[in-house]
Amino acid sequence: MATQRTDDLRIGGIDPLISPAVLSYYLPNTNEAADLVHNARMGAEAILRGEDDRLLVVIGPCSIHDPSAALEYGSRLKPLMERFSEDLHIVMRVYFEKPRTTVGWKGLINDPHLDNSFDINRGLRIARELLLELASLGVPAGTEFLDTISPQYIADLIAWGAIGARTTESQIHR
Repeated sequence: MATQRTDDLRIGGIDPLISPAVLSYYLPNTNEAADLVHNARMGAEAILRGEDDRLLVVIGPCSIHDPSAALEYGSRLKPLMERFSEDLHIVMRVYFEKPRTTVGWKGLINDPHLDNSFDINRGLRIARELLLELASLGVPAGTEFLDTISPQYIADLIAWGAIGARTTESQIHR
């Protein structure tokens, strides 16, 4: 076949991407997590509509690179969420991807080992596991959606989503 000599000459290998349905099958959402996400979404919506006078606060690290540290952060944030719940609606910032325009680490989903191995299947699994663990702590999560693929794997566990400055002009997000 002639295309074997012309197609993908610079491709060293192809690793299949796990489907969102398969990942969700192995790491299913729970009723408790779904309730947490729903209630946090409704709270954020009420604030944005002006129906709730609390302040919506999305707080946390720039991006997640160490899930253990993120869980520790979440466990420390939970008592503060309860303490200030009358005035603040707190969502933990849990950004898994970095909107790099050129060089640099692309984030936990794309490079979970921080070594340019781009083990995306592992990154997606780690991200979903972390979100489930945060939900079990009662900590709702917010993230930035950089593309239209990764939300298929984690959106059911996200209480607040952002479209960042570098993505606002993206046609695919419109």
